[in-house]
Amino acid sequence: MAKLYFRYGTVGSAKTLNLLSVAHTYREQGKLVHLVKPAIDTRFGINIIKSRAGLEEDADSVLDTNDILKFNTKTDCILVDEVQFFSVEQIEHFRSIATVDGIPVICYGLRTDFRTALFPASKRLLELADSIEEVKNVCHYCNNKSTMNLKHIDGKATKDGPSVELGAEEKYFPVCFSCFVGAFDE
Repeated sequence: MAKLYFRYGTVGSAKTLNLLSVAHTYREQGKLVHLVKPAIDTRFGINIIKSRAGLEEDADSVLDTNDILKFNTKTDCILVDEVQFFSVEQIEHFRSIATVDGIPVICYGLRTDFRTALFPASKRLLELADSIEEVKNVCHYCNNKSTMNLKHIDGKATKDGPSVELGAEEKYFPVCFSCFVGAFDE
């Protein structure tokens, strides 16, 4: 049986680089892989997935669940970037693709926002995924393992603003819980 995977990490933990590496491995074996991203993510173009390391690939942009229905059943694997921006309904459809169609679906994204709240899609993945893996990263300040995403505005930590804010990578830092709490004590 194919599985639904959730590989999560803090900002800057090389999730997209990992996704592109998995895509390369599938293709090296002569397999058909399908790359997917949410339509809301237009940072590098509507149909481009790009890592901070500079690697990029073409992808299908998904606006609604009907876009997911067009995937070819001959696909050997579906790789999903920025999964936290998908809807709960779309996550449930990815679950169905793995279970009913027998196609592995590997999702990459953030677990929580900068307020420490689970994204709805990430919450649903934690409930439904067959495999949950952390993509580890180090704290921006102390080199302990990062577990939180810290948002800065004008050089100061904040919990204000919308949860979904694309194109603002320079505002977010991977931090451990201790440094997250300490950032608001200053």
